[in-house]
Amino acid sequence: MAVLEIVHYGDPILRKKCKSVKDLEDINSIISDMFDSMYEAEGIGLAANQVGLDMNLFIIDVTHTEEADETHIFINGSIVSKQGEDQVFQEGCLSMPGIALDVTRPEKVTLKYQTPDGEWHEDEFGGLLGRAIQHEMDHLNGVFIVDRVGEVERIKYQAELKELESNSKSRLRSRSEKGFVL
Repeated sequence: MAVLEIVHYGDPILRKKCKSVKDLEDINSIISDMFDSMYEAEGIGLAANQVGLDMNLFIIDVTHTEEADETHIFINGSIVSKQGEDQVFQEGCLSMPGIALDVTRPEKVTLKYQTPDGEWHEDEFGGLLGRAIQHEMDHLNGVFIVDRVGEVERIKYQAELKELESNSKSRLRSRSEKGFVL
């Protein structure tokens, strides 16, 4: 399979609300490429827009923990409800390498989603998996972890964010000069 380029903070696709997936026919090859890309980057979750795809799709693998024994694929996900106490946990992001922030999120989330076979499900998730789902759903709605913290915390990473944004703009210019369009 293929390792896809992970786009970074500053790329406009990361601020878009992603479109619903209507055709599941060729989704398995995209999912496979996304898993390869996530593993190569040593992440636990990856949203489609992080690899330049405008689709409501994300994957998660927390099998390295005691919480889960399988990988997860979520298509056309939407958070139905959030439950429990707010929890603070440090989160990193593959689209913001080198930046980790303490993000507050609800303890559990109920997600409505499709699986690659087209079946709809509605399940409650907690722990690391629940947090990762909320993080990836944020991506699909154009929200970053930096948007979830206060101004003081954001200012600490202002230089890194500007550099990521500048590098993203350079990559976009380079791709458009070569005739590539995402």
